[in-house]
Amino acid sequence: MNTTSRRGFLKTVGAFAAAPAATPAGAIADSKEKKAQRRTSFVPTSELQKLSENLYLLEDTCNVYLVRDGSHALLIDFGSGKILDYLPHLEISQVDWILHTHHHRDQCQGDYKAVGRSIPIAVPAHERHLFADAENFWRNRRVFHLYYVRNDFNTITEDIPVASQLRDYGTFRWNHRDIFVLPTPGHTLGSVSLLMEIDGKKTAFTGDLMHSPGKLVNLWDTQVNYGGAEGIDLGAFSLARLREQKPALLCPSHGDPLPDPESGIQQTIDRLVDYYRFQTGNAPSVLSRGYAVSPHFIAHHLTTSSFYAILSNSGKAMFIDYGSASGLHFGNFERATATTDRIRFVEHNIEDLKSRFGMKSIEVAMPSHMHDDHMNGFPHLTRHHQTQVWCYENMVDIFENPRGHNLGCTLGEPFKVSRSFRHGERFKWEEYDFEITHSPGHTEYQMALFVTIDGARVAFTGDAFFPYPDSAQSVLRHNLIFRNHVESDSHIRSIRNLIDHEPNLMAPGHGRPFL
Repeated sequence: MNTTSRRGFLKTVGAFAAAPAATPAGAIADSKEKKAQRRTSFVPTSELQKLSENLYLLEDTCNVYLVRDGSHALLIDFGSGKILDYLPHLEISQVDWILHTHHHRDQCQGDYKAVGRSIPIAVPAHERHLFADAENFWRNRRVFHLYYVRNDFNTITEDIPVASQLRDYGTFRWNHRDIFVLPTPGHTLGSVSLLMEIDGKKTAFTGDLMHSPGKLVNLWDTQVNYGGAEGIDLGAFSLARLREQKPALLCPSHGDPLPDPESGIQQTIDRLVDYYRFQTGNAPSVLSRGYAVSPHFIAHHLTTSSFYAILSNSGKAMFIDYGSASGLHFGNFERATATTDRIRFVEHNIEDLKSRFGMKSIEVAMPSHMHDDHMNGFPHLTRHHQTQVWCYENMVDIFENPRGHNLGCTLGEPFKVSRSFRHGERFKWEEYDFEITHSPGHTEYQMALFVTIDGARVAFTGDAFFPYPDSAQSVLRHNLIFRNHVESDSHIRSIRNLIDHEPNLMAPGHGRPFL
């Protein structure tokens, strides 16, 4: 009599199912051959060009740049890897690093050759998964019902070991040289440009941000969503930030190196702006600027969420919120964020505040509430502008320990809070007197901030209330998101704050200030 239990039978069957089937030797050989065929067999016909004493160019599947330091070299992108054949001619004994500007396979399809020689590879931080986890990307890439048409189909098919990440606004140190990493999305969402001094010239390696004056490498890589022109908007914005760096030589991944590139950059921006207006009927992000509500109160309402700068007579500023440069920036970066990554942030409007309104520093930033679209720029401010974050007391742990909370719209990158406040607490910053109150409704983790600026009683209300569309502005509507933690009396408590303080100007989290 068979006494095997049902549980035992299922365990036995499961073990057989999980066991790998024997693979014939011929099949293994075929697999290796197919893998080799997927690797590049392209051989460039161009010769190595000397651009300056220590800078060389090889036109490969992309432009590969070699920066020499004695017998050592640094490579910007790698193409098919043919550049390795020229090292003896240049008396290069060691390639210290390969730095990639973006993930498309024309930049990196020969990387397996570098791996074979143990050459370390550094990649843009926000595209690391498209190198190191490329095989998993292909296992999970959706191919049907495809309205997300971003060209990550131009991703390599094999995992590439990543030795270092090129972090936005960071510095990569190679021997005695500092290489600045400028985020320049456009051709891809995670692209970077690399700026360094070479033979007395500030040189920018810009990937496929632009090809030549007024031209891109192609148009299709700029489309992220069905019918969209996202890369056009992002590219114009990135080029404007690149122009501020004042490079003396621009080295693209396709096209000729461009000396004195300022006019060529501007020509490309102008054409991208014209195309974006034609394609979408909207103004691009690069044209978004703040305006003075009053001399010391600057509003930005075209950014992802409205953010405000309160200026002191000393030139110091307090920011209320600081999210992404536009809804297009935030939406596309959010959608492209890998589970192992955090949303990308690109600095905006700070140089404009300095040049047009006399801002000298950003001393304090305060979030109206805990949602990432309002404060995903705060980690950048603390790292690169030495800004202190002040907030209402119940937000502190969400910012410093975001993994400890299960709420909607939480920023995954922690940052330190320097000061917190209780409900009804008053405090002074520079010449201004503030009062902070708890303002629940849109979320439990929201404040209202009251202050007099240039004679006006201003209330910063976050996303608690907005003017009702197509009606008198005295009619307010609430913004109810249940996932954000809402109590039955939350909005009543918030509206009482307004009644008690009687502001004559409300500064909401989206849109212009209103009376």
